Amino acid sequence: MALHTGTAPRTKRRRIDSSHYLYIAVIVAVVAGATVGLLAPEFAVGLKPIGEAFVGLIKMMIAPIIFCTIVLGVGSIAKAATVGKVGGLALVYFIVMSTFALGIGLVVGNIIHPGEGLMIGASTYEPPASATEAGDPTSFVLGIIPTSLLSSLTAGNILQVLFVALLVGFALQKMGAKGTPILGAIRQLQALVFRILAMIMWVAPIGAFGAIAAVVGATGFQAIISLGTLMIAFYITCALFIVVVLGSLLWAVTRVNIFKLMKYLGREYLLIVSTSSSEVVLPRLIAKMEHVGVSKPVAGITIPTGYSFNLDGTAIYLTMASLFIASAMGTPLAIGEQISLLLFMMLASKGAAGVTGAGLATLAGGLQAHRPDLVDGVGVIVGIDRFMSEARALTNFTGNAVATLLVGTWTRQLDREQLTAVLAGERPFDETTMSADDHLGADEQAEVAREERPSTASLAAIVGPIEEPTTPTRR
Repeated sequence: MALHTGTAPRTKRRRIDSSHYLYIAVIVAVVAGATVGLLAPEFAVGLKPIGEAFVGLIKMMIAPIIFCTIVLGVGSIAKAATVGKVGGLALVYFIVMSTFALGIGLVVGNIIHPGEGLMIGASTYEPPASATEAGDPTSFVLGIIPTSLLSSLTAGNILQVLFVALLVGFALQKMGAKGTPILGAIRQLQALVFRILAMIMWVAPIGAFGAIAAVVGATGFQAIISLGTLMIAFYITCALFIVVVLGSLLWAVTRVNIFKLMKYLGREYLLIVSTSSSEVVLPRLIAKMEHVGVSKPVAGITIPTGYSFNLDGTAIYLTMASLFIASAMGTPLAIGEQISLLLFMMLASKGAAGVTGAGLATLAGGLQAHRPDLVDGVGVIVGIDRFMSEARALTNFTGNAVATLLVGTWTRQLDREQLTAVLAGERPFDETTMSADDHLGADEQAEVAREERPSTASLAAIVGPIEEPTTPTRR
């Protein structure tokens, strides 16, 4: 019979992690920045370098994180064919999805007819030099090869880092046991890099304040009124694409609710809105996808490649903006021209990897090569491009998160038990270490176990000679 103590069991209170206060501070900073931008626009514009500095700090960490993640993922798995399968599946998915997104942009643009009646034929625009190279396939392919092995880590080109990391990973894989110490060192380096990133995140409120204040101070609300139809239509299209298209695909393949995934990535969405850049959260997306149960090879290959090839939001923007400019300049595109432009933009959007302001530069480059008479119309949407870039970044980010889970499912490199527990909130993401080693694949777990297992000689030195147990005498 159990004894009753008469006292009710104490409910264990969940300790609030300090990072919660950090992201509350980011929200406050965004509101404060918008307020300052409206009340003191000249002062607010001067705060732009603060936002740029924060984005620069994050971008500084992208190359080493991608390098370490891919080298560990490729170097630790047993079969090189796995990497090829992951990369092949990812590229096929990216091409299909980007084409689908371009098509959605055309359909919506033809339904709402943005730009009709504006008559902006007198506008002018000088495209940047990078825009003319955006659609050149030769320059794109040659640009993947870095000047030297180490320059890829400093050039800021994601595809160059991906290329070199794959070479190093395959080389370590071929070295076998001799490469184990190098993998161990890179694993420690990855933990260090993620810890530095966690420290940088504590200045996020300051960066968000400067970025938002500068944008609102420079443009105000009047700048977007005349082009509100295009903006609203674009935002609605991106939202429907995420919820309906990506959500349906995610549920059909993985049985994961898109809203649960978006809740898990909520802090990343906040950073994207405040900085208008999806690159800012690229390192965090890699860490979070590993934490949710995706293996290192899948996360390390799919996400960096997706940031260059899987730009769903940019694809929707390119076709909608092209139709807007053509209508506003009084020369609407015929159906045949629209399909031809769609095919061209498919290539141009892939060649925009690493181009600053990729959306605007690719739009200008595509129009210049396909319909030069429309290039001047790009100048009309420059004023609201910053606001549209937020929707582009959010859609691109979500598309890459979904793609990672899909590829992980197709290649059977997704831990379903870990995925369910994380999305249910049972295993929260560790913001202090960025979960560098939260979730290791089966091959990597075995590798770590081998590295940490002491030898027989080491055991003897620690615990002394091991004696054989004696059998007790029966009485």
